[in-house]
Amino acid sequence: MATHAKPPRKSRQRPSRTVTGPSALEPDDVNIRAAGALYDMAALQSAERSRFGYKRAAKAVAGLPALVSDLVESGTLKEIPYVGPSSIRIITEVVRDGRSATVESAIERAGNPSRLVAGRRLRGNFLSHFAMQRALAMNLPPHIVDKAAFRGDFQMHSQWSDGGESIATMAGACQSLGHTCMGVTDHSYGLPIARGISMAAAARQHTEIDKLNARLEGTFRVFKGIEANILADGNLDLQAEERAAFEFVVASPHSLLRRPERQTERMVAAVRAPSVAILGHPRGRMFNSRAGVIADWPRVFEAAADRKVAVELDGNWHRQDLDFELARLALDAGCLFALDSDAHSIGELRFTDYAIAHARIAGIPADRVINCWSNEALDAWMEERRG
Repeated sequence: MATHAKPPRKSRQRPSRTVTGPSALEPDDVNIRAAGALYDMAALQSAERSRFGYKRAAKAVAGLPALVSDLVESGTLKEIPYVGPSSIRIITEVVRDGRSATVESAIERAGNPSRLVAGRRLRGNFLSHFAMQRALAMNLPPHIVDKAAFRGDFQMHSQWSDGGESIATMAGACQSLGHTCMGVTDHSYGLPIARGISMAAAARQHTEIDKLNARLEGTFRVFKGIEANILADGNLDLQAEERAAFEFVVASPHSLLRRPERQTERMVAAVRAPSVAILGHPRGRMFNSRAGVIADWPRVFEAAADRKVAVELDGNWHRQDLDFELARLALDAGCLFALDSDAHSIGELRFTDYAIAHARIAGIPADRVINCWSNEALDAWMEERRG
């Protein structure tokens, strides 16, 4: 397990590109392509029941632990729950021809192909479950981050805001995954739709965390965080003095996520805000739904690197944000990284696997990843951010 006496110095050197494996992984995730074809077919359906059926089949394919082409060749695709005969035909076409003639014909009959073509751009660089597993298993140089080096998750939500579990339950689940620390980041009061907590509630939460840490001392550590909302002008919905009450602050965009114009200054201002330690799900993208914030990302990453603000690879399956492509740009800029689940329940804690997978494809070293640092290194880095 990787530990460090202090956070590593920021490096402007470009990382080595001698890593083998990722280039072969990126272009052809046949499972996600097959799922995408099913999402296209769902969008073409006039009946809600048919739309639901194709979407359910798409989710099943995206979540498969096996390569869908192997299932096609073995004739066992029909054994996958929710994948019926019409979905099997579309999947088989994608596997054998690289595209689905059935879907393309349906698009032509619908008479509005541009809408679906635009929607396909909202699936870029998402990993299926199988592709994620393959990235975790790749034989890479030992300095590249992996699950063995991963100590804890630094974005998750509890019953104090919009999560489904208590902090103690989340801590126990993290321990069962082999983690030795975690950060609680319930939403701040400026996001009422997510039941953001007041500062008074945050003080009570901190008392609860102190008691839990005292009970777990020597085996597990809960860090006191908050997820603050980035406002339109780049300010946060927590005042600077309020942010100082937390050990670390995650600043994340939750609004203006469909704007066509660049929002570079907004994001640069956010990473420069006092007490910000992590830029959370930087784009705010969602699979098959929205592209999220558009920005001059190298500029944003340069600002984050200057402030030693970690940029997040949010592993929530529907986010996968940043993806491996932008993560490479952040790595070249000298950024630190946070690989998090954004979990709202214990079942979602395993989303860190997707974050780690993207980081491995991008070639990110473990010493650039805060989730791999010792508690002492984390304390020092967080204190510096608050200063």
